[in-house]
Parts: sequence; C-alpha cells; structure tokens
Amino acid sequence: MAVKKPVKSSRIKSLPRPPIVVVLGHVDHGKTSLLSKLKQQDLTTKEFGGISQHVNAYDISGITFIDTPGHAAFSQMRSRGAKVADLAVLVVAADEGVKPQTLESLKHLQATQTPFLVAINKIDLPNANLALVKAKLAENNILVEGFGGDIVAVPVSAKTGQGLDQLLEMINLLVQMQTLEGGPNGPLAGVVIESGMDPHRGILATVLLRSGQLIAGQELWANDQRAKVKALLAGNGQPILKITAGQAGQVLGFGDVPPVGSWVGEKASTVPAAAANTENPPRRQAKLKVVLKADVAGTLEAILNSLPDEVVVIQADTGLINGSDIELAKTTGAMVIGFNVRLSTKVQKLAEMEAVTVKTYQIIYDLLEDIEKKVLKLMEPTIDETVLGEAEILAEFTVNGERIAGSRVTKGRINQKDRLHLRRGEKILGNCRIKSLKIGKVNVEEAKTGDEFGAILSPNLDFVIGDMLRSYQLPAKADGK
Repeated sequence: MAVKKPVKSSRIKSLPRPPIVVVLGHVDHGKTSLLSKLKQQDLTTKEFGGISQHVNAYDISGITFIDTPGHAAFSQMRSRGAKVADLAVLVVAADEGVKPQTLESLKHLQATQTPFLVAINKIDLPNANLALVKAKLAENNILVEGFGGDIVAVPVSAKTGQGLDQLLEMINLLVQMQTLEGGPNGPLAGVVIESGMDPHRGILATVLLRSGQLIAGQELWANDQRAKVKALLAGNGQPILKITAGQAGQVLGFGDVPPVGSWVGEKASTVPAAAANTENPPRRQAKLKVVLKADVAGTLEAILNSLPDEVVVIQADTGLINGSDIELAKTTGAMVIGFNVRLSTKVQKLAEMEAVTVKTYQIIYDLLEDIEKKVLKLMEPTIDETVLGEAEILAEFTVNGERIAGSRVTKGRINQKDRLHLRRGEKILGNCRIKSLKIGKVNVEEAKTGDEFGAILSPNLDFVIGDMLRSYQLPAKADGK
C-alpha cells in the first residue's frame, strides 16, 4: 500500500530497531546512484555494467537500505526485498517515467502491503518532466500529490544531491508513523538476502535480521539448514562482533549454500507464510544442455528463472568452475556457463582437451542473449545463414572412382568455395564443400541460375536424385571461427 504525506511532529518516538527500507524500480533509473549519493561513496563501481546484479544492504543514517536489481531477471529478488522491508522507495526516472519493472515492483509492494513513497530521480536532466511522470504514475493508479492522490513524491537528483535531504526526512517521518515489530531482545527472525561460495572463506550468507541478534558461536537455522556462526562480517569483509535487529551482515558457518529467501530462525522450519520461499527454480526440458555456475545463489536463481523452456539445466551451483563441471558437461553433452566466476588456466586446458564449450559472462544481458541465440540455432540451424544459391541433384555417376552429383542451379549461384547443406525436403542430411566443380568438361569456380554442372562433394555424402544443394554464408563473426 502507498503512504500518505505525514503531518510533521516535533515528537520523535523511539524505534525498537533501525527501519528497513527497500529501493525498487526500473533498471538504470538510478537506485544505486541514489544510495551512493546518500552514502557519499560510489557503490556502482562494485557492480559490472553499472547495474546491481546482487541484493545489497547498506546502513545509511541509521536506516538499513536494501538495494535490489532492476533487470527483469531479478523479479524474485525484488519480491523478497519487499517482503522484509518496513518501507519502500519506488524510484522513477524523470526523463523516462513508468517502465515495466516499475509496474512489477509496484505489484510486489501491493501484494506484500508494503508502504511506499516515490522518488522521482534525474530531475537535473534537461528533458526531465515532473508533470508528465506524475501523470503516467496516475495512469497506473499511483496517485501522487496534485494528481488525484496524496502519495508522497519527492523530486531528487542522485547526480547533484538535490532533494536528498527531503527524501531522508520523508523516510524518517513515514517510518516514525509505523509500529516496527521486532528488536534485539526478541526471538531470532530474519531472511537470507544473498548467499554464495567465497573462494577464500567458504560459504557466506548475507542475513538481514528483523528481530533478535547474532553473535559468534550462536546456532541458527535457515529453513531446514543448520549453521553455527563461526564469524560475522560486514559488507566490506571486515569482522564484526554481532548483527542485531534491523541490520544485515555476512554469516560464515553454513555447511551448504542456503537458498536466497530462506527464513532465519532459532529452529528449523520457522518460516512465516509471507516469507516462505516457494519459488523453486524449475528444471527445464529442452534441447540445449547446460552446466551453470554463478558467484552467488541469488544471481543463480535469477538466471535459472530467465532461461528459455528449451534449456535443460544439468546442474546449477555457486562457486568457481572446476574439473568436475567439465567432466559432467562432457558426459552429458552439455556446455558450461559461468556468471561472475573465474576460469583457471588448468580448467580451461581441461575443457579444450575434452572438447567442452565454456562461456563466462559478467553481464546478465549478454548471458541471456547468447542463450537465446543458441536455442534459436538449435531450433532452426539455418536461422543466421544467408542463402546464396540452390541446386537440384538430377543425376549420379562415377568417374575415376569419384561420385559425382549431376545438378542444375535453380536459384542464385553455387561457388566452389561455398559452404553447402545437402537437404532432403526440409531435413539437412549433412554439410559439405565442393572438391571439384565442372560445367561439361571445363573446370569452373561458379555455376549460375540455369547452369548444369557436375560436383564432387567433400566429404562424400550419401546423396540421391532429388536432393538439394544449398550454398550459404554465415555472419562474418561466425564465418571467421
């Protein structure tokens, strides 16, 4: 639900814990830049491609801010962010207005009944249009002040800092109006907002607490996974003594990587209905087999939930690509895909020796785009080819032990240097080149529409009369491989 503009009061009530505020919105509308300006440090340099691809939590002015990615693949991560927050800031760019992830974020907020305000960012841009943005918000039932409602909307600029004081003031006023549940003396309750395998420390889980506190040596559960806290770390990797209600920190002590969204408590299965992680990544049934590795569980899940139905995931896990991944891919006929993970020289050499394709990415757009291309190529092998010519095989004869396909060009041309498909109807029987091309008894390089020619194919494919030869050209990049 949205929040109305509060009445300012000189009485500031004492809160049982720091408020938790989630920042949501469309990709590149300035969520991380906004937090960066508030914190007076550049958070965006920690993420490849200038976008957040992990969920991060930051303590700013006594408020715990959760920064969630804006890309469509991270829908579930945004959903969980909304589930654990006391208040949300819906960031909308002043030059673009309402976009798909803006509406998706709004759905999450409405489903979880999370109060929110709107931060209209990028007002420093010359094409910023506050009135137009507010009108677009109203069209989507986000009724801000002056446009049919009283939802708080604060114009801001993450670049210049304009309006950020007012934004913080409104956030503070709005959380003061709420009754925050939980506190350091309450029962342990929180959620895993990120997890993964650190190559130096082992399994780390970023835990956000709504109640209770964590100290070294304490036992906790994440859904049905038990852990004993070996160490607690801040976001910068420095050791800390404890995590208390309203704060987030990294926990070292899990035997397995706990799923993102796992509810943290003092005993197993203490999962509130609103926070239960029921969105298990489905196994895909398809033609493209992949072994998937990612740096953290949240990103891994986001990728899994964005894969086309034609992809079958043989195994998905966090951590570095290792020899076992290569062997599994070889055995199952899969390729290995890594996101934000290293590929050592030793593993790369093993992959080359075993003829296993390995691709690594640092930007999720590139990964998903390449997967789509590979799927399309499997579904339609000739999708990226340019047809240069076609010829029908009219006769078969042998000269000096060589099988010759007597053919006539029906379209375009057939050149001796061309790549060729041998087709029977719509089925591709094989690929070949032309070893020898003759018109009559004359060696030629090319036959054109209407020409009859004899060709020796390499390799010697099993053609029959009526089959078709199709010459084609691949895109320049693929052709050069």
